[in-house]
Amino acid sequence: MTARPVELELKYRVTDPTTGERLIAAERLAELAASGSPRTTQLEDRYVDTGDGALARAGFAVRLRQSGAGTVVSVKSLARTEGPGGAVRREELEGPADRVAAAVEWPPSDARSLVLEHAGDAPLVERVTVRQLRRKRVLRSGPTRVELSLDEVDVVARGTIVSRFLELEAELLKGPEEALAGLGAVLDAEVGLRRSRSSKLEAALAALDGTAEIEVSGELPTEAELRAGSDLPSPDPSAAASGRLVVGKAPGVTADDHIAEAGRKVMRFHLARMLDYEAGTRSGLDPEDVHKMRVATRRQRAAWRVFGESFRPGRTKRYRKGLREIAGRLGAVRDLDVQLEAADAYRADLPVAEQRALEPLMNAWRSHREDARVLLLRELDADGFRRWVDEYRDFVRTEGAQVLAVGPVQPHRVRDTAPSRIWAAYEAVRGYEPVLRWADVETLHELRIAGKWLRYTLEFVREALGPGSAPLIARVTAMQDHLGLLNDADVTASMARTFLVEHAGELSGLESAAIGRYLVDRERAVARLRRTIGPTWRGITGPAYRRALGRVVAGL
Repeated sequence: MTARPVELELKYRVTDPTTGERLIAAERLAELAASGSPRTTQLEDRYVDTGDGALARAGFAVRLRQSGAGTVVSVKSLARTEGPGGAVRREELEGPADRVAAAVEWPPSDARSLVLEHAGDAPLVERVTVRQLRRKRVLRSGPTRVELSLDEVDVVARGTIVSRFLELEAELLKGPEEALAGLGAVLDAEVGLRRSRSSKLEAALAALDGTAEIEVSGELPTEAELRAGSDLPSPDPSAAASGRLVVGKAPGVTADDHIAEAGRKVMRFHLARMLDYEAGTRSGLDPEDVHKMRVATRRQRAAWRVFGESFRPGRTKRYRKGLREIAGRLGAVRDLDVQLEAADAYRADLPVAEQRALEPLMNAWRSHREDARVLLLRELDADGFRRWVDEYRDFVRTEGAQVLAVGPVQPHRVRDTAPSRIWAAYEAVRGYEPVLRWADVETLHELRIAGKWLRYTLEFVREALGPGSAPLIARVTAMQDHLGLLNDADVTASMARTFLVEHAGELSGLESAAIGRYLVDRERAVARLRRTIGPTWRGITGPAYRRALGRVVAGL
């Protein structure tokens, strides 16, 4: 009989999150050197068994892991032995699977055969779900390869998070087993780690039974618990918020996600981005931080438009209101940044005298920007904003929170609902075709907004749509960018015109003439951009685009 593959790993419960952060960022641990930067992935693990526990009685735990790459079944032995350095050794089989199909319908593999051997044709039911945000990197020494991972774990039962904890794992990928001994000695010396012999499944089941304790599981305390402890320092709010919302390179939406949870993933992803840029926005050293924080806020507001009907409107109104308020403050600063950048670019090649003649306009805009920045900082410093961040962060992390109930046959998954949403957004764009040739600036601005909703509707589920969605999104973005330049030029012309009217008695002849020429330049830009909208418009309304969009949507 062929020996089954064996998993060998060191497991630690992280009792001090800063220790975990330091270790995953370390360039060297024991004799092992880090290879590359930590990579982040989002994983969903559903542990299943037959209704009478046949697989557990046979000594196996069965896990269905969902990630961006698809579904994998892992069958692990419940029996474990101790390896070098106290590492946990157990047998493990893996193979392809389908999260909604019966085991007999999975592609052939040794893992599937083992499941069928003990479960037969009995349906597999979920015992518990474990969601993980995993940051991992490979450590090397000669031929030895060890994967170090820091897992932010949520234990989910009936749509509710019942426990959270951090776990650090070091799995031997290649090389002699003794290589883990030296690493184990280093990790054992860390006061922020506690050696763990239990699996995530065992920890999850203990949480469900109410037998897990915070000090044993290493579960992260809540913000309220931290503040309540008189001997604990009060953390910086923005650092706590951004530090706790660690996300991957994409939201991680899958075709089988509940539409509300898909929206929650998108909101969590962009809230993390928003908080990441708060410090830079406060410092004011780089205007791009304001821009990126505003973009993240816009995407969250768009997510509420796309997914919001799946949540209780009364219970989530405060989240939408908070986003609207901070978006308004960020927008006031960013819009003036755009005007100033465009004016600087315009005057860069002008004679010095002409540049100086534009200074009254530039100074007025700078003054308005500083006023807007004062209001923005006041908003960021307000107690109400900090409370909103805390509440909203908890909402985007808590699966099932404020979700409207759905009937057993009501469409509620991404694959069921996204196609109609995408086509509705596309129809809203196509509706401008009869008027495009004669459209005024206001109508083109409305087209830009319609294009934005199409783009976001595609972007939010692009992982579920697959790689074919990328060129489709790029074409919508091209039209949106074209119309954005038109809108910026029109706004700048309007602001310059208003300035000339309001300050006519204060400006010299040279200043009025220079500002007037800039006004004319912006009006010409508006006219040129209106004339040249055709190519980007045809790029998203032609038959080739429609066919490609149809193929991508059909893939759901």
